[in-house]
Amino acid sequence: MGKAVVLGLSGGVDSAVAACLLQEAGYTVYGHWLDIGLGGREDAEAVADRLGLPFSAGDIRQELEAQVMAPFRQDYLSGRTPLPCARCNPLVKFPALFRRAAQVGADCVATGHYARIRQEADGSFALHRGRAENDQAYLLSRLPLDWLPRLRFPLGPFCKTEIRALARSYGLPVAEKPDSMEICFIPDGDYAAWLDRQGETPPPGDFIDRDGSVLGRHKGIHHYTLGQRRGLSISAAHRLFVSDIRPEDNTVVLSDGTDLLAEEVWGTDWNPLAPMEPGQSVTVRLRHSKTQTPARFYPTETGARLELEAPARAPTPGQLAACYAGDKVLGSFWITGARRQGCPP
Repeated sequence: MGKAVVLGLSGGVDSAVAACLLQEAGYTVYGHWLDIGLGGREDAEAVADRLGLPFSAGDIRQELEAQVMAPFRQDYLSGRTPLPCARCNPLVKFPALFRRAAQVGADCVATGHYARIRQEADGSFALHRGRAENDQAYLLSRLPLDWLPRLRFPLGPFCKTEIRALARSYGLPVAEKPDSMEICFIPDGDYAAWLDRQGETPPPGDFIDRDGSVLGRHKGIHHYTLGQRRGLSISAAHRLFVSDIRPEDNTVVLSDGTDLLAEEVWGTDWNPLAPMEPGQSVTVRLRHSKTQTPARFYPTETGARLELEAPARAPTPGQLAACYAGDKVLGSFWITGARRQGCPP
């Protein structure tokens, strides 16, 4: 393999330390900043200048709008909860880095994700989790299998506090820079306000219970996700949770939460990262958290289905179901539905 790599240089501490680690491993590192229209180039250039990296910038605003932001809006308008980073990685971010790699003759690309690529005994490559406390392999589980040999994730063996300490030891100008929000195009983290600014968001409607009785008024279905408890502003004798979102009649169903536990999950667009057999035992992550649930995997014509061996709380359409064998990522699919306890089929 070659020793030249194009690194996604965001201007944050993670990608800056990744550059240092790659240099220490003998790579010639090309820093490439991806412009989404919200600034930040100066910090990326400062890191490149400090480390003596060739620096370039690429404008990905059109791709981000078409492939990530527009589907993000549509998902919320349709009652789903999108996962934009998992869409961006295979459709926008990594393709942009591979284009730059082709321009400079680099054999591989790298980012500051907390994940690992390992070569198996049979010579194949596999995606593995990073350190448990800051693993990001879940968000990379949509990457194509044939990309794995050309990917480098130097932060995989480290935790965040260690990366901060390394940044200080390297004298990086961004060593104390705060971490960025997960959704890069919504830097303040208020996705509902961002959607409202885009226009054409759903109007207020009714909160109802499972029997259809009106409990109050909601602000618009795009403000809610399955399992949500905070921000409902409804008085009740017990805690209330969002248990269903119904765009067809603009209602949000509230319950005591006992109907949120799922026994089966299914979805579309299975992305295989390792060989799988029907009925295979796996563990699954149903959202970007540390929780993994034992399950059995079954392929379907349109994706995959999981029979959960322990109930899982609020599998949410629009999120990913990522399957694992230990630390190894086997593949993922987009959740479209679930069979929940206490709910009609």
